[in-house]
Amino acid sequence: MFLTCLDLEGVLVPEIWIAFAKASGIPKLTRTTRDEPDYNKLMNWRLGILKEHGLGLKEIQETIAGIDPIPGAKEFLDDLRKITQVIILSDTFEQFAKPLMEKLGWPTIFCNSLEVADNGEITGFKIRVENPKYAAVKAFQSIGFETIASGDSFNDLAMIEAGRAGFLFKTTEEIKGSHPGIPAYDTYEELLSAIKGAMRL
Repeated sequence: MFLTCLDLEGVLVPEIWIAFAKASGIPKLTRTTRDEPDYNKLMNWRLGILKEHGLGLKEIQETIAGIDPIPGAKEFLDDLRKITQVIILSDTFEQFAKPLMEKLGWPTIFCNSLEVADNGEITGFKIRVENPKYAAVKAFQSIGFETIASGDSFNDLAMIEAGRAGFLFKTTEEIKGSHPGIPAYDTYEELLSAIKGAMRL
């Protein structure tokens, strides 16, 4: 049985932190996992900037409320779910993800959680396990699933390389150049066709 694992931000929805950087007027917050492979380092750096500017969960959730899926993403997801089970594996947080999942038709998502003080300050974050996307894929394989994965960032590479097939999607030239063996696509039609092809192998 096949299980397709997808990243969320940059694949199905715009990058939350880039949108918040624009909304808050803090350009430094445009830095994402496309730029920094160490997610813990990236998040601690983000939390420091939020604290410096007196920003918390409320302000980020207000930005997220205005984010819509990438054009074609919901239709792609609907078509994909007709042929394979799908799970979104994301390093985002449950406090961010819920309104986005509603707009995508409530797909299943595995993500992390934030630690939030009573005043709304984000004081920390909880990662489920080390290298959670790779760990999830290996766990799925251990119970008999054949996995196919797609994502756009450094933190997606382990899950992409671990399964039956994996694809980069809407990624950077740097990541494409450093991983030339991974097929890379830029449209949902191409990605859906590649996934279908992998299922026929």
